[in-house]
Amino acid sequence: MNGNWLRVSPDELERAKADLAWAYDIARTARNDDSDRWTTTDKAWHGLDFLLDRLGFEIPLVLGAEEFVESPDVEPDSEEMLDFLDNLEDDWGYGPPSYLTPDQVAAAASALDTLTEDDLVRGVDPQELNRAEVYPGIWERPGMLEWAAHFLPDARSFFAAAAKDGDAVICWLD
Repeated sequence: MNGNWLRVSPDELERAKADLAWAYDIARTARNDDSDRWTTTDKAWHGLDFLLDRLGFEIPLVLGAEEFVESPDVEPDSEEMLDFLDNLEDDWGYGPPSYLTPDQVAAAASALDTLTEDDLVRGVDPQELNRAEVYPGIWERPGMLEWAAHFLPDARSFFAAAAKDGDAVICWLD
C-alpha cells in the first residue's frame, strides 16, 4: 500500500472531476515516466500522515481534503461500506482518489516550508504509532520513524513546485 500524489492544473482538475478514468490514465503515465508531476510516499504514507497530524498540520496532505466520489457516512467495516466498495467504478487501488485544491496546495507548501525531519520525529515514541495501528506496523524497528520522515524533503519540493504553478494535487493509495 503506497501513498501517491499527482500535480494537475486547475483545468485538469475540473476534467478529472468529470472523468476519473481520464485522470487515472494521466496518473499512470506520469508514474511510469517518473514525471515530476508524480511522487510517492511509498509505504510511509500513514506514518507521515500521523506525524504531520501530531504536529497539528491542518491540511490533510497525504489523503487529500476533497472527495471526487462521495463515500457513505457509515462504519468502515459495515455492510453498506462493503457494498459501496464492491460497486465502486473509480477505485485507484484502495478506493477512489481525493484531492487538494490549488489554495490548499499553497497552504500546505507554506506550512511545509520550515518543517524539518527532526520536527516530525522529535519526542515521538514509536509505540504511539503501533498503538494507533499506523501502517505498516513496523515502528518498533530502529530507524523507522526516520524512514517515514525522510519523505518530507521530497514532499516539500513537490508541494512548493505545485504551489508555484498554481496546481491542485490528486492523492490516492495503491
